[in-house]
Amino acid sequence: MGSEAHYLEEKPVGAVSLDGFWMDETAVTNRQFSRFAEETGYVTVAEKAPDPAMYPGADPALLVPGSITFSKQRGPVDLSNPLAWWQWTPGASWRHPWGPGTELSGKEDHPVTQVSFEDADAYSRWAGKGLPSESQWERAGRGGLEGAEFGWGEQIAPDGKERMNRWIGEFPWKFRPRPGGSRKPGTVEVKTFEANGFGLFEMTGNTWEWTNTWYSQKHPEPASRCCAPANPRGPGVESSRDPATGIPRKVIKGGSFLCAENYCSRYRPAARIPETVESATCHLSFRCVA
Repeated sequence: MGSEAHYLEEKPVGAVSLDGFWMDETAVTNRQFSRFAEETGYVTVAEKAPDPAMYPGADPALLVPGSITFSKQRGPVDLSNPLAWWQWTPGASWRHPWGPGTELSGKEDHPVTQVSFEDADAYSRWAGKGLPSESQWERAGRGGLEGAEFGWGEQIAPDGKERMNRWIGEFPWKFRPRPGGSRKPGTVEVKTFEANGFGLFEMTGNTWEWTNTWYSQKHPEPASRCCAPANPRGPGVESSRDPATGIPRKVIKGGSFLCAENYCSRYRPAARIPETVESATCHLSFRCVA
């Protein structure tokens, strides 16, 4: 697991031992999540008003059902300030991923987005499965290519052929669509790109994916392969808490359609970032394991 060549949270590289498992070949789609919601009456976190106790000092006018959406900028911005392109959008939910007026028609087979960890966990249990650990996800994402930069090798676009849905151009304002792709940044239908060596589609790019591992700022110090940690699950909830809010965080993996070469190039199996458990965004989804 891990990489020494990129971000600090991906270090140090070390071996882990995993029992066998099965993984969904794609992210859960809008079609699949819709069936779950219809059969169970489930209401996602984004469809409920936020708990004021979790956001002390927040403007009461913003404590309404909604979620986080991306706004493409008109020119270069300070890349150290994500608030330049993220916005709280009342009415945004999995049914309306970019806010009121946006629909799922024609996107039934795109990954479901605007789902929190609680939502993803509820779906996985309904399906008789679970969410992957970070280690399971990374093993699956590598497709059998241990230590490779990407799930298909060392080059981001071998022979000039795009292998994932990513931001091409200068994020977050100059977007160049891939041949045959949408002129606007967003998700694509599952199975748009070739599967990796394990038969799994869009493990990197398109959407970030939840894992059930509590976040820590780095991997444990490596052990020898003979005594590598078995089926690791992370450090525990307390050490995962966001320093600013105290809200617990899970590891998310895979990068998304918003990852670019000039910003957050985390469309690699080793890449990892934290996400607070109540968060839902237009570029975050999940898949299940058994």
